[in-house]
Amino acid sequence: MQGFAGFMWLLSMALILFSGFALIDAAVRREDAYRAADKQTKPFWMIILGIAFVVDLLFPILSFLPVIGLVATIVYMVDVRPALRSLPGGGRSRRGSSSDGPYGPWNGGR
Repeated sequence: MQGFAGFMWLLSMALILFSGFALIDAAVRREDAYRAADKQTKPFWMIILGIAFVVDLLFPILSFLPVIGLVATIVYMVDVRPALRSLPGGGRSRRGSSSDGPYGPWNGGR
């Protein structure tokens, strides 16, 4: 029985890490990228994935709520994330390039 409990603990930790990764990934994507990819809005996914993460932290893996959170996380990772990554720039917020000057990108006089 102790081996089963250890396996369930590892499975629970993997689920927490999976939903945490999806939450962080959704947080670093730009708001307009969700609209450009024709997906739900960024606040929608932040709320859904945030709830899934908290549920994974609070409830045991064999209850019903973590399964619903896992489904939401899988939908984000399989459908939304690839659509966002296919956009130019990967849908990530841009801080500027290392070649940007004070008045825009520097192209070396070309």
